[in-house]
Amino acid sequence: MSKTFWTEDDFNVFQIDGLENRMAALIEKVRPKFEELGNHYSHYFSTILGSEYYPHVAKHARRSVNPPKDSWVAFAPYKRGYKALPHFQIGLWGSHAFIILAVIYEAPDKVAIAERLLKKKGLFNKLPADFIVSGDHMKPEASLLKKEKKVGLEQLLVRLRDVKKAEFLVGRHISKEEAVQLSEDEFLKMAEETFDHLIPIYKTMIQMK
Repeated sequence: MSKTFWTEDDFNVFQIDGLENRMAALIEKVRPKFEELGNHYSHYFSTILGSEYYPHVAKHARRSVNPPKDSWVAFAPYKRGYKALPHFQIGLWGSHAFIILAVIYEAPDKVAIAERLLKKKGLFNKLPADFIVSGDHMKPEASLLKKEKKVGLEQLLVRLRDVKKAEFLVGRHISKEEAVQLSEDEFLKMAEETFDHLIPIYKTMIQMK
């Protein structure tokens, strides 16, 4: 069997004590994989969406005391940053990998994005049963979309519209136990399939036909 993409060591990075030690392990073990994913999927998004998309690997540069609890590569059509735009991410917490589409509190167009999604809530019915939604990118917890479709989804979107610090994430979580069993090809295929499902929601967010 071909080698797995993620290893136990990648996830265990987030258990290392101290900012300096954790960052050293993150840079050595995990960041090269995010850079590889960044190169791979920036081409995917550029091809699918018809304009250039750039990878942004988390640097955690502003941290001076607390070590990062998660890390990621994000994708957006702006070279200098991604936080102000709806963006895609592949990342890790200590407990799971995530493949998501996110609108976080820095996005100035949050109100309009939420209104577009509320009008097209039916798009979420087309997503796979194991997809998750969340209202906070700083927390690892999320809810299964199939449990939230009737009430929770609308509440998250209304909150995105009405609350300044609100956020919205949708996508897939892969437990550490499952992730470390996936070959590189299997993980890349899962990520691409996840993004394929998220593209119609992203197009609604950015008003792209």
